[in-house]
Amino acid sequence: MVAVGGPVVVGTDGSENAALAVRWAAVEAAARRALLHIVHATALDTWGGHRPDHAAQLVLDAGQDILDEAVARASDQVPGPRVTATLSRDSAPRALLGEAGANGMVVVGSRGLGGFSALLLGSVGLRVAARATVPLVVVRGAPEPVTTGVVLAAVRDERDLDAVRFAAEAADRRKASLRVLSTYAFYQYAGSMVPLLDDLTEIAEEQARAISRLLGPLRDEFRGLTVTVDVVRAPSAAGALVDASAHADLLVIGARRPAHAIGAPLGLVAHAVLHHAHCPVAMVPCGERHREGD
Repeated sequence: MVAVGGPVVVGTDGSENAALAVRWAAVEAAARRALLHIVHATALDTWGGHRPDHAAQLVLDAGQDILDEAVARASDQVPGPRVTATLSRDSAPRALLGEAGANGMVVVGSRGLGGFSALLLGSVGLRVAARATVPLVVVRGAPEPVTTGVVLAAVRDERDLDAVRFAAEAADRRKASLRVLSTYAFYQYAGSMVPLLDDLTEIAEEQARAISRLLGPLRDEFRGLTVTVDVVRAPSAAGALVDASAHADLLVIGARRPAHAIGAPLGLVAHAVLHHAHCPVAMVPCGERHREGD
């Protein structure tokens, strides 16, 4: 079970997307009554070769200015939460994951200063997503989104229970409803014959029963929460989730990383959703340990 009892850690590099992430993290920290911890990573200790002291100091001074501005904005927007900050010499992924510890949450913007506009999720977000063993939120969507009152959870099987619980808690805090979306594809053909309608109906009904059994304990735990379950046939699970995210305040997915993959890549669905969703995306881990690297 994934429990967030530590700080809400957010990265900032002074970009507009980072400012949106700081604002989202400040609201989340206030709702959780948690510490908001803002991090700016300079990566000074990861640069190759020797850096003159005066050059390093210029980088640190600029980073401190970025941090001070982010702290001021967070404190003005959401009075109440404790706000702290760290100016790190480490890389951004290592700094963020290190500050989050074993039970925090990491929040990043969809793209920072260093990326091209065509990169819908920056390299920092991708590297954190590939290694995080705490919940990660990538703040996407319009700068001033219209509230829908819906938290969307993607469910495939029992491995997504932690993600659904995270979504239920988020919906409960927001006084929102929870929509659970499960997709299936049917590719079984006999020669040129298409699948029988009865086959499709049976698949959908069985998947709906499985999801209902999975949600049983959560319905008992969150009795005041409105929960809807949609089982839909779709050629692409990622496409269905991206489309549905246009009508949600938060999309929650489980972290499904391929076993023994080089470079700790994300699963295909998570990768697509983190790049294209219309709302913030929370990726909840499945009990993995931190992966090494920056």
